[in-house]
Amino acid sequence: MNWPGIIEAYRAFLPVTEKTPVVTLFEGNTPLVRASRLCEALSLPIDLYLKYEGTNPTGSFKDRGMTLAISKAKEAGAQAVICASTGNTSASAAAFSARAELPAYVLIPEGKIAVGKLAQAMIHGATVVQVTGNFDEALVLVKEIAQKYPITLVNSINPYRLEGQKTAAFEICDQLGHAPDYHFLPVGNAGNITAYWRGYKDYHKLEKISLLPKMMGFQAAGAAPIVLGHKVEKPDTIATAIRIGNPASWKEAITAAQESQGKILSVTDEEIIYAYRKIAALEGLFCEPASAASVAGVIKLSKTGIFDVGARSPRPMRMVCTLTGHGLKDADFAVGKCKQPVTVKANINDVLKVLGL
Repeated sequence: MNWPGIIEAYRAFLPVTEKTPVVTLFEGNTPLVRASRLCEALSLPIDLYLKYEGTNPTGSFKDRGMTLAISKAKEAGAQAVICASTGNTSASAAAFSARAELPAYVLIPEGKIAVGKLAQAMIHGATVVQVTGNFDEALVLVKEIAQKYPITLVNSINPYRLEGQKTAAFEICDQLGHAPDYHFLPVGNAGNITAYWRGYKDYHKLEKISLLPKMMGFQAAGAAPIVLGHKVEKPDTIATAIRIGNPASWKEAITAAQESQGKILSVTDEEIIYAYRKIAALEGLFCEPASAASVAGVIKLSKTGIFDVGARSPRPMRMVCTLTGHGLKDADFAVGKCKQPVTVKANINDVLKVLGL
Protein backbone atom coordinates (compact mmCIF):
# COMPACT_ATOMS: atom_id res chain seq x y z
CA MET A 1 0.00 0.00 0.00
CA ASN A 2 1.35 3.43 -0.92
CA TRP A 3 1.99 5.85 1.93
CA PRO A 4 -0.87 8.42 1.93
CA GLY A 5 0.81 11.21 3.92
CA ILE A 6 0.44 11.89 7.64
CA ILE A 7 -3.12 13.23 7.60
CA GLU A 8 -4.61 10.09 6.09
CA ALA A 9 -2.24 7.77 7.97
CA TYR A 10 -3.18 9.27 11.35
CA ARG A 11 -6.52 10.91 10.61
CA ALA A 12 -8.12 9.63 13.83
CA PHE A 13 -5.56 11.59 15.87
CA LEU A 14 -5.79 14.86 13.94
CA PRO A 15 -8.28 17.78 13.89
CA VAL A 16 -9.60 17.16 10.40
CA THR A 17 -13.04 16.34 8.98
CA GLU A 18 -14.40 15.09 5.69
CA LYS A 19 -14.61 18.74 4.63
CA THR A 20 -10.89 19.37 5.13
CA PRO A 21 -9.12 19.62 1.74
CA VAL A 22 -6.00 17.53 2.30
CA VAL A 23 -2.95 19.28 0.88
CA THR A 24 -0.16 16.73 0.95
CA LEU A 25 3.22 16.00 -0.58
CA PHE A 26 3.10 12.55 1.04
CA GLU A 27 5.23 13.64 3.96
CA GLY A 28 6.13 11.38 6.88
CA ASN A 29 7.03 7.69 6.93
CA THR A 30 10.67 8.66 7.48
CA PRO A 31 13.37 6.10 8.33
CA LEU A 32 14.26 5.13 11.88
CA VAL A 33 17.88 4.04 11.54
CA ARG A 34 19.68 1.99 14.18
CA ALA A 35 22.99 3.74 14.91
CA SER A 36 25.08 0.69 15.82
CA ARG A 37 28.37 1.98 14.41
CA LEU A 38 28.00 5.31 16.18
CA CYS A 39 27.40 3.56 19.50
CA GLU A 40 30.36 1.24 19.01
CA ALA A 41 32.77 3.99 17.96
CA LEU A 42 31.81 6.27 20.84
CA SER A 43 31.44 3.47 23.41
CA LEU A 44 27.83 4.35 24.08
CA PRO A 45 26.16 1.60 26.20
CA ILE A 46 22.76 2.22 24.62
CA ASP A 47 20.47 1.13 21.80
CA LEU A 48 20.35 4.28 19.67
CA TYR A 49 18.07 5.11 16.73
CA LEU A 50 18.07 8.13 14.44
CA LYS A 51 14.74 9.43 13.16
CA TYR A 52 15.85 10.89 9.84
CA GLU A 53 13.39 13.64 8.98
CA GLY A 54 15.56 14.82 6.10
CA THR A 55 13.67 12.46 3.80
CA ASN A 56 10.48 14.52 4.02
CA PRO A 57 9.50 16.23 0.73
CA THR A 58 11.21 19.55 1.45
CA GLY A 59 13.94 17.94 3.51
CA SER A 60 12.84 18.65 7.07
CA PHE A 61 10.34 17.76 9.79
CA LYS A 62 8.46 21.00 9.09
CA ASP A 63 6.44 19.23 6.39
CA ARG A 64 4.51 17.27 9.02
CA GLY A 65 3.03 20.38 10.52
CA MET A 66 2.75 22.27 7.27
CA THR A 67 0.49 19.74 5.54
CA LEU A 68 -2.05 20.22 8.32
CA ALA A 69 -1.60 24.00 8.68
CA ILE A 70 -2.04 24.58 4.96
CA SER A 71 -4.96 22.14 4.70
CA LYS A 72 -6.78 23.92 7.52
CA ALA A 73 -5.94 27.33 6.08
CA LYS A 74 -7.45 26.21 2.77
CA GLU A 75 -10.52 24.90 4.61
CA ALA A 76 -10.93 28.25 6.40
CA GLY A 77 -10.77 30.18 3.14
CA ALA A 78 -7.42 31.87 3.74
CA GLN A 79 -6.29 34.22 0.98
CA ALA A 80 -2.59 33.69 1.69
CA VAL A 81 -0.16 32.37 4.32
CA ILE A 82 2.80 34.00 6.04
CA CYS A 83 5.70 32.93 8.23
CA ALA A 84 8.97 34.06 9.73
CA SER A 85 11.75 31.57 9.24
CA THR A 86 15.37 30.63 9.69
CA GLY A 87 14.91 28.49 6.60
CA ASN A 88 13.09 25.18 6.94
CA THR A 89 9.67 26.66 7.70
CA SER A 90 9.94 28.97 4.70
CA ALA A 91 10.83 26.09 2.40
CA SER A 92 7.95 23.97 3.65
CA ALA A 93 5.40 26.80 3.64
CA ALA A 94 6.35 27.75 0.10
CA ALA A 95 6.08 24.18 -1.20
CA PHE A 96 2.74 23.34 0.41
CA SER A 97 1.30 26.73 -0.52
CA ALA A 98 2.26 26.11 -4.13
CA ARG A 99 0.47 22.76 -3.91
CA ALA A 100 -2.59 24.50 -2.43
CA GLU A 101 -2.56 27.43 -4.91
CA LEU A 102 -2.14 29.92 -2.08
CA PRO A 103 0.27 32.89 -2.09
CA ALA A 104 3.02 32.57 0.51
CA TYR A 105 4.88 35.42 2.19
CA VAL A 106 8.14 34.68 3.99
CA LEU A 107 10.20 36.94 6.27
CA ILE A 108 13.78 35.85 6.90
CA PRO A 109 16.70 37.35 8.85
CA GLU A 110 19.03 39.03 6.36
CA GLY A 111 22.18 37.01 5.77
CA LYS A 112 21.20 34.44 8.41
CA ILE A 113 19.63 31.73 6.27
CA ALA A 114 21.34 28.83 4.52
CA VAL A 115 21.30 29.19 0.74
CA GLY A 116 19.70 25.78 0.21
CA LYS A 117 16.67 26.77 2.25
CA LEU A 118 16.41 30.20 0.65
CA ALA A 119 16.52 28.58 -2.79
CA GLN A 120 13.57 26.35 -1.88
CA ALA A 121 11.37 29.24 -0.79
CA MET A 122 12.23 31.16 -3.93
CA ILE A 123 11.77 28.35 -6.45
CA HIS A 124 8.33 27.49 -5.05
CA GLY A 125 7.22 31.05 -5.75
CA ALA A 126 7.00 32.56 -2.27
CA THR A 127 7.44 36.29 -1.81
CA VAL A 128 10.62 36.42 0.26
CA VAL A 129 11.44 39.50 2.33
CA GLN A 130 14.73 39.84 4.21
CA VAL A 131 14.58 41.93 7.39
CA THR A 132 17.56 43.61 9.03
CA GLY A 133 17.03 41.77 12.28
CA ASN A 134 16.89 38.26 13.71
CA PHE A 135 14.21 35.58 13.60
CA ASP A 136 12.49 36.82 16.74
CA GLU A 137 12.04 40.29 15.23
CA ALA A 138 10.71 38.77 12.01
CA LEU A 139 8.19 36.73 14.01
CA VAL A 140 6.85 39.86 15.71
CA LEU A 141 6.24 41.39 12.28
CA VAL A 142 4.39 38.41 10.80
CA LYS A 143 2.19 38.12 13.88
CA GLU A 144 1.11 41.73 13.44
CA ILE A 145 0.47 41.27 9.72
CA ALA A 146 -1.61 38.13 10.32
CA GLN A 147 -3.73 39.99 12.88
CA LYS A 148 -4.51 42.84 10.49
CA TYR A 149 -5.02 40.98 7.20
CA PRO A 150 -6.79 37.80 6.01
CA ILE A 151 -3.49 35.94 5.95
CA THR A 152 -2.92 32.76 7.97
CA LEU A 153 0.21 32.57 10.10
CA VAL A 154 1.88 29.16 9.70
CA ASN A 155 4.69 29.36 12.23
CA SER A 156 4.59 26.81 15.02
CA ILE A 157 2.32 29.05 17.10
CA ASN A 158 -0.32 27.90 14.62
CA PRO A 159 -1.91 25.04 16.62
CA TYR A 160 -2.22 22.80 13.56
CA ARG A 161 1.54 22.80 13.07
CA LEU A 162 2.18 20.97 16.32
CA GLU A 163 -0.70 18.59 15.71
CA GLY A 164 0.93 17.52 12.47
CA GLN A 165 4.41 17.31 13.96
CA LYS A 166 3.27 14.96 16.73
CA THR A 167 2.81 12.21 14.12
CA ALA A 168 6.57 11.59 14.20
CA ALA A 169 6.12 10.20 17.72
CA PHE A 170 3.40 7.86 16.40
CA GLU A 171 5.74 6.63 13.68
CA ILE A 172 8.56 5.95 16.12
CA CYS A 173 6.27 3.86 18.32
CA ASP A 174 4.90 2.01 15.29
CA GLN A 175 8.42 1.38 13.96
CA LEU A 176 9.93 0.25 17.28
CA GLY A 177 6.80 -1.44 18.59
CA HIS A 178 7.09 0.66 21.75
CA ALA A 179 8.25 4.07 22.94
CA PRO A 180 11.95 4.70 23.59
CA ASP A 181 13.29 5.29 27.09
CA TYR A 182 14.71 8.66 26.05
CA HIS A 183 14.05 10.97 23.12
CA PHE A 184 16.64 13.59 22.21
CA LEU A 185 15.82 16.62 20.05
CA PRO A 186 17.33 19.92 18.97
CA VAL A 187 15.44 22.88 20.43
CA GLY A 188 15.06 26.15 18.57
CA ASN A 189 11.54 27.53 18.52
CA ALA A 190 10.67 24.57 20.79
CA GLY A 191 7.66 23.37 18.81
CA ASN A 192 9.10 19.95 18.03
CA ILE A 193 9.78 18.79 21.59
CA THR A 194 6.28 20.03 22.47
CA ALA A 195 4.72 18.13 19.58
CA TYR A 196 6.56 14.85 20.17
CA TRP A 197 5.53 14.84 23.82
CA ARG A 198 1.93 15.43 22.77
CA GLY A 199 2.14 12.51 20.36
CA TYR A 200 3.60 10.13 22.91
CA LYS A 201 0.89 11.09 25.41
CA ASP A 202 -1.83 10.51 22.80
CA TYR A 203 -0.55 7.00 22.13
CA HIS A 204 -0.13 6.28 25.84
CA LYS A 205 -3.66 7.43 26.63
CA LEU A 206 -5.01 4.92 24.12
CA GLU A 207 -2.70 2.23 25.54
CA LYS A 208 -0.84 1.85 22.26
CA ILE A 209 2.36 2.20 24.31
CA SER A 210 2.98 1.24 27.94
CA LEU A 211 5.64 3.80 28.88
CA LEU A 212 6.50 7.39 28.08
CA PRO A 213 10.01 8.54 27.18
CA LYS A 214 12.06 11.18 28.93
CA MET A 215 12.18 14.19 26.61
CA MET A 216 15.69 15.64 26.30
CA GLY A 217 15.98 18.92 24.43
CA PHE A 218 19.25 20.56 23.41
CA GLN A 219 19.79 24.18 22.50
CA ALA A 220 22.97 25.61 21.02
CA ALA A 221 25.01 27.30 23.75
CA GLY A 222 24.93 30.62 21.91
CA ALA A 223 21.16 30.46 21.53
CA ALA A 224 19.96 28.88 24.75
CA PRO A 225 17.26 31.08 26.27
CA ILE A 226 15.40 28.21 27.94
CA VAL A 227 18.59 26.95 29.58
CA LEU A 228 19.59 30.47 30.66
CA GLY A 229 16.10 31.40 31.78
CA HIS A 230 15.92 34.61 29.78
CA LYS A 231 15.66 35.85 26.19
CA VAL A 232 18.84 36.00 24.14
CA GLU A 233 18.82 39.26 22.21
CA LYS A 234 21.50 38.26 19.70
CA PRO A 235 21.54 34.47 19.41
CA ASP A 236 24.71 33.15 17.79
CA THR A 237 25.42 29.60 16.59
CA ILE A 238 26.50 27.79 13.46
CA ALA A 239 23.26 25.79 13.78
CA THR A 240 21.08 28.29 11.91
CA ALA A 241 17.86 26.28 12.29
CA ILE A 242 17.95 26.72 16.07
CA ARG A 243 19.41 30.25 16.18
CA ILE A 244 16.42 31.58 18.10
CA GLY A 245 16.52 33.76 21.20
CA ASN A 246 12.86 33.75 22.23
CA PRO A 247 11.15 30.42 21.42
CA ALA A 248 7.44 30.56 20.63
CA SER A 249 6.78 27.29 22.50
CA TRP A 250 9.05 28.07 25.46
CA LYS A 251 6.54 27.25 28.22
CA GLU A 252 5.25 24.16 26.44
CA ALA A 253 8.80 22.84 26.01
CA ILE A 254 9.50 23.25 29.72
CA THR A 255 6.26 21.42 30.46
CA ALA A 256 7.27 18.56 28.15
CA ALA A 257 10.63 18.22 29.86
CA GLN A 258 9.20 18.41 33.37
CA GLU A 259 6.24 16.10 32.81
CA SER A 260 8.47 13.48 31.16
CA GLN A 261 11.21 13.82 33.82
CA GLY A 262 13.56 14.96 31.10
CA LYS A 263 15.66 18.10 30.69
CA ILE A 264 16.51 20.95 28.36
CA LEU A 265 20.26 21.52 28.19
CA SER A 266 22.78 23.06 25.82
CA VAL A 267 25.66 21.91 23.62
CA THR A 268 28.44 24.01 22.12
CA ASP A 269 28.97 24.58 18.42
CA GLU A 270 32.08 22.41 18.68
CA GLU A 271 30.05 19.56 20.14
CA ILE A 272 27.44 19.97 17.41
CA ILE A 273 30.05 19.88 14.65
CA TYR A 274 31.70 16.79 16.15
CA ALA A 275 28.39 14.92 16.21
CA TYR A 276 27.48 16.20 12.73
CA ARG A 277 30.63 14.70 11.26
CA LYS A 278 30.29 11.40 13.16
CA ILE A 279 26.69 10.88 12.05
CA ALA A 280 27.72 11.27 8.40
CA ALA A 281 30.95 9.26 8.59
CA LEU A 282 29.65 6.36 10.69
CA GLU A 283 25.97 6.02 9.75
CA GLY A 284 25.84 7.49 6.24
CA LEU A 285 23.21 10.06 7.21
CA PHE A 286 23.74 13.65 6.09
CA CYS A 287 21.91 16.02 8.39
CA GLU A 288 22.00 19.78 8.76
CA PRO A 289 24.13 21.12 11.64
CA ALA A 290 21.18 21.90 13.94
CA SER A 291 19.99 18.30 13.67
CA ALA A 292 23.22 17.07 15.20
CA ALA A 293 22.44 18.86 18.47
CA SER A 294 20.37 15.82 19.48
CA VAL A 295 23.27 13.38 19.02
CA ALA A 296 25.68 15.91 20.56
CA GLY A 297 23.43 15.79 23.61
CA VAL A 298 23.65 12.00 23.82
CA ILE A 299 27.43 12.11 23.55
CA LYS A 300 27.69 14.85 26.18
CA LEU A 301 25.45 13.08 28.69
CA SER A 302 27.13 9.71 28.11
CA LYS A 303 30.33 11.16 29.59
CA THR A 304 28.50 11.82 32.87
CA GLY A 305 27.69 8.12 33.30
CA ILE A 306 23.93 8.72 33.16
CA PHE A 307 23.44 5.80 30.75
CA ASP A 308 25.68 3.27 32.51
CA VAL A 309 22.70 1.74 34.28
CA GLY A 310 21.63 0.46 30.85
CA ALA A 311 24.74 -1.68 30.65
CA ARG A 312 23.72 -3.49 33.85
CA SER A 313 20.05 -3.98 33.01
CA PRO A 314 18.54 -6.88 31.03
CA ARG A 315 18.50 -4.61 27.99
CA PRO A 316 20.33 -1.41 27.07
CA MET A 317 18.36 1.81 27.21
CA ARG A 318 16.52 2.59 23.99
CA MET A 319 17.02 6.10 22.72
CA VAL A 320 15.86 8.04 19.69
CA CYS A 321 17.50 11.16 18.30
CA THR A 322 15.58 13.27 15.83
CA LEU A 323 17.63 14.49 12.88
CA THR A 324 15.42 17.38 11.88
CA GLY A 325 16.68 18.27 8.42
CA HIS A 326 18.78 17.12 5.47
CA GLY A 327 22.41 18.17 5.16
CA LEU A 328 21.90 19.57 1.68
CA LYS A 329 19.94 22.36 3.36
CA ASP A 330 23.32 23.83 4.29
CA ALA A 331 25.75 22.30 1.81
CA ASP A 332 28.17 25.24 2.00
CA PHE A 333 28.73 24.53 5.68
CA ALA A 334 29.50 20.87 4.97
CA VAL A 335 31.99 21.68 2.23
CA GLY A 336 33.76 24.11 4.53
CA LYS A 337 34.18 21.42 7.19
CA CYS A 338 35.61 18.75 4.88
CA LYS A 339 38.98 18.02 3.35
CA GLN A 340 38.98 19.76 -0.01
CA PRO A 341 39.27 17.83 -3.31
CA VAL A 342 42.76 17.39 -4.76
CA THR A 343 43.23 18.43 -8.40
CA VAL A 344 45.54 16.31 -10.56
CA LYS A 345 46.14 15.74 -14.23
CA ALA A 346 43.88 13.22 -15.97
CA ASN A 347 46.30 10.31 -15.88
CA ILE A 348 46.17 7.16 -13.80
CA ASN A 349 49.55 7.55 -12.13
CA ASP A 350 48.67 10.92 -10.64
CA VAL A 351 45.30 9.63 -9.48
CA LEU A 352 46.83 6.51 -7.90
CA LYS A 353 49.38 8.66 -6.08
CA VAL A 354 46.64 10.70 -4.44
CA LEU A 355 44.74 7.51 -3.54
CA GLY A 356 47.88 6.04 -1.97
CA LEU A 357 47.70 2.99 -4.21
